[in-house]
Amino acid sequence: DLILIETVFDTLNAKAAIEAVRLVGEDIPIMISGTIVDMSGRTLSGQTVEAFWNSVKHARPISIGLNCALGAKQMDPFLRRLADVSGCAISAHPNAGLPNELGEYDQSPSDMAFYIKNWAKSGVV
Repeated sequence: DLILIETVFDTLNAKAAIEAVRLVGEDIPIMISGTIVDMSGRTLSGQTVEAFWNSVKHARPISIGLNCALGAKQMDPFLRRLADVSGCAISAHPNAGLPNELGEYDQSPSDMAFYIKNWAKSGVV
């Protein structure tokens, strides 16, 4: 069993969730996954991936990762940066990105597969 605290755009919410898990009084493993909202590489509250990690590392998660909002191609540099700074397992949960002006998604399944395969081969995840 574990608890996944995910789609974190504000680490104050993540810290509240971490504290709630700790108040249960059990040593439940925690995974934490944040969301980067655009190509600035920041969360909605303005944190870089380094600041995101520094804000939650006290919880000693079994993994830290990124999910939602960005497609695999757009997520790639931020996921790699998170892997470089964290020192724990990395998780990645990309979606098809954000819709374009026609409401369609530009990332194909083969595009996503390319990045996921590269993350696995290079040890990012």
